[in-house]
Amino acid sequence: MSMDPRDIKGVSPWLQTNWDARAAGNFIGGGTGTGLLAVAAMLGLAPAGLFAFIGLAFVGFGLLCVWLEIGRPWRAINVFFHPQTSWMTREGLVAMPLFALGGLVVLFGSNLAMLGAALVGLFYLYCQARIVSASKGIPAWRHPAIVPALISMGLAEGAGIAMILAPGQGGILFILLIVLRLVFWRLYIKRLSADGAPIGTLKAFASRQFVYQVGGHLLPVLFLGAGLWLDNALVMGLAGFLVAASGWWMKLILITKAAYNQGFALPRVPVRGQGRPGESVKPGWLAHDRLTPSPSYGAAPDVNRSLEQIRGEDSRLQSKPSKGFVFRRSAP
Repeated sequence: MSMDPRDIKGVSPWLQTNWDARAAGNFIGGGTGTGLLAVAAMLGLAPAGLFAFIGLAFVGFGLLCVWLEIGRPWRAINVFFHPQTSWMTREGLVAMPLFALGGLVVLFGSNLAMLGAALVGLFYLYCQARIVSASKGIPAWRHPAIVPALISMGLAEGAGIAMILAPGQGGILFILLIVLRLVFWRLYIKRLSADGAPIGTLKAFASRQFVYQVGGHLLPVLFLGAGLWLDNALVMGLAGFLVAASGWWMKLILITKAAYNQGFALPRVPVRGQGRPGESVKPGWLAHDRLTPSPSYGAAPDVNRSLEQIRGEDSRLQSKPSKGFVFRRSAP
């Protein structure tokens, strides 16, 4: 009896543990803080110093999280030595003018400095997105669609905090940013599913999609509309909180629950005795398991069907994997 090659212990992808909640905290704080600076600059929210201070506080919190994650925190100075190759170095270098311009806003309330801080903050947010995409060993992170998804998440989270601090202001921009976040996130999930990803990664996302899309997008729009209708700042603030908190939650999932590594590919499934070896496989992957095209696997995968398989409709994926590697004899 041959085994299901999709799940082989020690060969199939496994969840990485190098980046934990502290790493997620860096992307949460950096995205929210720079998003808040950008939204406050676009809307001209006042007092500018208050929004700049809170935005910098979020960014500082993120940097503190990543500093605490470093194995040797007092060697953090080394992060500044590789600007030619490291997006983490670029993030650290961009943080300096970001805090300098933000400090000018806090001290003097300069609108020009606020605009500068917002522009530098957008590049800081871009650097963070590229840090994730540069992690080539994690299929969920290396996909090109993660960059616009993370940028839109940061902007939406910043808009959520702005709605809490200034209820009712910038409602159109608020809705626009959460719609963009939803569009780019759905595009990311669709392309990731179509291009192929570890089963554990797609399971981690599929089990949380409904809560994220409804709780982080539909409900905030409804709460904002109700708050404007009732002229209730508390309800509008709740809309902002849902947008920000849902983004934080999904970033935590992305870093700590969906980050399965590449695993190992089998160029050929071995056989005992004479005969041709079996087709190449990527154990633990849902789509594009084979390394080379074959007539039986040439069609593009159905994304909706893939998600149904994840939820349990494909009993084969739910069956208990074999505990050993069983060689099969091919037909003579």
